[in-house]
Amino acid sequence: MIQINSQLHVQQLQPMLEKLFAVSGPKILKLDERWRANTGSPVFTVAGQYTARGWTEWTQGFQFGSALLQYEVTRDERFLDIGRRNTVDKMAGHLTHIGVHDHGFNNVSTYGNLLRLMREEIIPYSPWEKNFYELAMKVSGAVQAARWTSLGAGQGYIYSFNGPHSLFSDTIRSLRALAISDHLGHVLMGEKDQPINLLHRLLEHAETTARYNVYFGSGRDSYDLRGRVVHESIFNLNDGSYRCPSSQQGYSPFSTWTRGLAWILCGFAEQLEYLATLPEERLSGHGGKANVLARFAEVAEATADFYIQYTPTDGIPYWDTGAPGLAYLGDYLDRPADPHNAYEPVDSSAAVIAAQGLLRLGNYLMGHNQPEKGRHYFQAGLTVSQTVLSEPYLSTDLNHEGLIVHSVYHRPNGWDYIPQGQKVPCGESSMWGDYHAHELALLLWREATGKPYLTFFNSF
Repeated sequence: MIQINSQLHVQQLQPMLEKLFAVSGPKILKLDERWRANTGSPVFTVAGQYTARGWTEWTQGFQFGSALLQYEVTRDERFLDIGRRNTVDKMAGHLTHIGVHDHGFNNVSTYGNLLRLMREEIIPYSPWEKNFYELAMKVSGAVQAARWTSLGAGQGYIYSFNGPHSLFSDTIRSLRALAISDHLGHVLMGEKDQPINLLHRLLEHAETTARYNVYFGSGRDSYDLRGRVVHESIFNLNDGSYRCPSSQQGYSPFSTWTRGLAWILCGFAEQLEYLATLPEERLSGHGGKANVLARFAEVAEATADFYIQYTPTDGIPYWDTGAPGLAYLGDYLDRPADPHNAYEPVDSSAAVIAAQGLLRLGNYLMGHNQPEKGRHYFQAGLTVSQTVLSEPYLSTDLNHEGLIVHSVYHRPNGWDYIPQGQKVPCGESSMWGDYHAHELALLLWREATGKPYLTFFNSF
């Protein structure tokens, strides 16, 4: 269980954050200079060098988005140029990509960040440039919402790249694309010119995810622990019925892949913040605002509690809570994680994602008359952040292209590099881990320096 440091203050992390951005800059510049787009998108490192892995091109936006977040802190124009130029030159295909569930990853990280930077007057205002970013986000949200499986009775979901039968937990972070598009006044046009409300699809996807991908200790099956998350749910498309849990990247359907857990925690927490800003009438068709917020809080709190309970004391989880090698590690939850152990890898990328979710959930609850509970989650987020954004998880080696090491991608497929002398993957980085480390560090840096609180809807 995480040993939460209740005395830690965000201002104490500022030197650590400034060190992270100082280390990050040369790595971004080096990768931009070396990488050739015709080789695919950088996904994860092998012996410290970023490599591609053809599955889907879901990480390209993280590469350019990291440069934009780096610019926000440093105001070094080189990073703005990398982010803006590559967004215009290389990201258009992601806007109209109908084959993936990753629009929130690729497009909010690039077009969405550029729109936010302009709205916050961090980059100069240009009407046509603003319109370009807004159009991009309108398109992205609608295209993502069109990848839809309807289950009837107000249920449905954005289906994964596995096909219409598959609901992934990851997709909860793509709901940001729908939220931005909807807030900009856009709708998806269907057959016979029927407008499809993007907010409604966001809410239906979230409810279906909560119902089937998240467990609440209600006796649903023999492994129903409150807050446990399954990576994938499978449905019978002939009648819309739920069939079974599944997992693409976790150990099994009945254990918890910790990055999937982190996606749910972060995704529901950030949507909770967003939905709280909407007027009552926008949520009246879904049981009313109070019920919607209560449901999102229920999911976020359950997954936060599970993360805290089933993660080692320093806040870094092993890649799956049911990974078989954990049995050889003894009381591994009662001591800091060991990325160099001989049995199972840790996943620092799950930690940077989960830390943001804990901080956002804590901030929401503290702002909604639950100060004690909110402070508990917020301090947990600070505790995880202090570990994962500093050495040995922060790579200060400028010959290593990654920023946050000890990340894993696909343990079951054996895609992760195992260094000589080690028995499990360790010492490597992932593009999603590095981007979310930048996003987490920026969230903390803005709070530590008294700047406005960071949300994806700062762009409104």
